[in-house]
Amino acid sequence: MTTTRRAALALTLAAAFALPAAAQTVADIKKKGEITIGMLVDFPPYGTTNAQNQPDGYDADVARLLAKDLGVKANIVPVTGPNRIPFLLTNKVDVLVASLAVTPERAKQVDFSTPYAAATIVLYGAAKVQLKEPADLKGKRVGVARASTQDVALTAIAPEGTEIRRFDDDASAMQALMSGQVDAIGCSTTVAAQIAKRAPAGTYENKFNLRQQVMGVAMRPGQAELKKTLDEFVDRNKKNGELNKLYQKWLGTDFPAL
Repeated sequence: MTTTRRAALALTLAAAFALPAAAQTVADIKKKGEITIGMLVDFPPYGTTNAQNQPDGYDADVARLLAKDLGVKANIVPVTGPNRIPFLLTNKVDVLVASLAVTPERAKQVDFSTPYAAATIVLYGAAKVQLKEPADLKGKRVGVARASTQDVALTAIAPEGTEIRRFDDDASAMQALMSGQVDAIGCSTTVAAQIAKRAPAGTYENKFNLRQQVMGVAMRPGQAELKKTLDEFVDRNKKNGELNKLYQKWLGTDFPAL
C-alpha cells in the first residue's frame, strides 16, 4: 500500500470513529424484532436476578413492558453503574432501563424519557457511629458505588478528611459496610432496606438524606422519534396503572408523584 493510500485510509477510519452514535428509529427496532436494553442487576428491588440467574426486578419488568408495547422481544443485557452510559453510546444496547438518575451532567451525554421511577439516596451506617450532618463525615470511612449519583452527592458535601472508598457496585459497597470496612455508605433506601433485613435489628440506621432523584429511560442524543415513543410509553402506563402495579409488586408502595 502506498503512503498516499495509507494516509487516505487513516483519514477515513478517523472520520468513521469521529461520527456520533448512529441514530436508531422505532422502525429499526421493530424491523430487528427486539430491543436491547441495558439494566443493572445489583440494585434490588429495581434490578436483581432470579433463581434462574435471569434479570429480574422493577427495571426488568419495565423493560419487558416496553418491549411488549413495541411488539418486539426484550433482550436484557446486564450493565454496571460505571459502564452503562458507555454501553449505550457505543451501541452495545439500544436504551437503558438501568435506574439511571436524571442529572444535568448526564443530560449532556444522553437523552432521558419522562421519569419512570424515583428513589431517595441516604447516608446509611452503623448505629454506633454518630453521623448527623455532613461535618460529621470528617475522619470517617464512607463507601459508594463508583460514578453513581450517591458518589456525586457525597463528594459534593464531604468535608476534607473524609475517606471516600469507591466500589464497583452497590453490592460491593453493601458488603464493605457489613464487614466493617467502612462506617457508612451512600445508597438508596431500597438498598438500605436490604441491609436491614440481613443484620440484627438496630445495627444500622439512616443518617441523613443525600439526594432525591428520578430515573428515566436513557437513549443516545438526537433520537427525537424514539424519545417521543418512550415518553408516551411512560405516560400511558402511568395513567393505566401498569407502573403502579409494578411499583406495588417490587417496592410495596404506590408509584410516586413525580
